[in-house]
Amino acid sequence: MTITLKLELASGQSMKGAPLELLAKGVPIARAVVDAQGLAAFDAKPGAGELAVRVDRSILKIA
Repeated sequence: MTITLKLELASGQSMKGAPLELLAKGVPIARAVVDAQGLAAFDAKPGAGELAVRVDRSILKIA
């Protein structure tokens, strides 16, 4: 199963290259990297339950 997300920051900063993790019960089950259009796609096994996405914000530059 593929889960696709589009990420947009209110500040207008690009998320290109940002590493993401898809979490199930707090455990990473898939990884993706944001492309130039702000899209990221996770390949994950089908299943029931709540999912979350964690962004490694340490790559963002703070002005």
